[in-house]
Amino acid sequence: MVFKQRYILRTILIVLGVILALTGAFVGEQYYRWHICNFVSRDGEPHEYNIYAGSTTDSVLNLLREDYEISSETDLKLHMRYFVLNYPEEGHYRFPAQIGDRELIERLKYGHQTPVRITWNHFVRTREDLAGKVTRHLLMDSVTLLHLLEDDAFLEPYGLNKETSRCLFIPNTYEVYWNITPDQLFNRMQREYNTFWNDTRRAKADSLGLTPIEIAIVASIVEGESHNKNEMPLIASLYLNRVRKGMLLQACPTVKYAVGDFKLRRILYRHLAIDSPYNTYKYPGLPPGPIRCPAPETLDMVLNAPKTDYLFMCANPALNNTHIFSSSYGNHSAAARQYRYTMDTIQWNK
Repeated sequence: MVFKQRYILRTILIVLGVILALTGAFVGEQYYRWHICNFVSRDGEPHEYNIYAGSTTDSVLNLLREDYEISSETDLKLHMRYFVLNYPEEGHYRFPAQIGDRELIERLKYGHQTPVRITWNHFVRTREDLAGKVTRHLLMDSVTLLHLLEDDAFLEPYGLNKETSRCLFIPNTYEVYWNITPDQLFNRMQREYNTFWNDTRRAKADSLGLTPIEIAIVASIVEGESHNKNEMPLIASLYLNRVRKGMLLQACPTVKYAVGDFKLRRILYRHLAIDSPYNTYKYPGLPPGPIRCPAPETLDMVLNAPKTDYLFMCANPALNNTHIFSSSYGNHSAAARQYRYTMDTIQWNK
């Protein structure tokens, strides 16, 4: 009798042990798949995806299967049902090489996106170029952004218009969400703009008798004249002097902008005759907007330009990417004649 009772007790303990072991293994596996790893990248690298509004979990899993081995789809679907993930939130997501169900599900369910980088430089000249650069990695299309860059009513609260809208977009690299809305984008750019145009820089602009937008216009012309950073402060000083004296700026880069041909090597008389507010040989003062998106360092060059009496500049006849600066028209004319002679000689010898 005692032996039989011991046998029954031992059997019960063994069964309980097996049950506990199986339960522990199940719980352990669930914990591992949930918290640590259920997805393993086939190439050992992270992968990025754009999830559009209305996507289902099945469509997202089809994307993931292309790059990841899913250790247990049964566990994954169990977890998705339990945590009610039917329609992932729209967004851009970057998943690591190994990821557990919890992180994947929570990010998709609550829209915990990975920011994308948008970047453009000072070589962006037109609104079309800017719209294309900014939206290259965004859900927003370039046509939508271009329309807003040319919508005076939309731009008015920002203190901008169609011609000056590019001033808001200071060249740099910014992190934003892939599905950022147009309003959010402009508000973000305004915050970045105000960060750059702090009290110190605004005070410097005011001391020059110019607004931040007018500084940007001058800076865009400086960049159009030369990429020689040693000369750019002198070029800035020259144009500031012309602005103060109310002279025609006679800036060749603005003529190129008016013509719409940025590869022009020589400005001819027929180019100077074009009727455009950007033709600074024809219309006095600054043009209505920048001719490119000037870099932050160029804006600072204008704000901190040295004091000179230069009013004229001419490309150096030595063709060494420098200029000859003059304070008198006579000296300028002599340099210009020598430059034209050099260019004509080159043309004849072709």
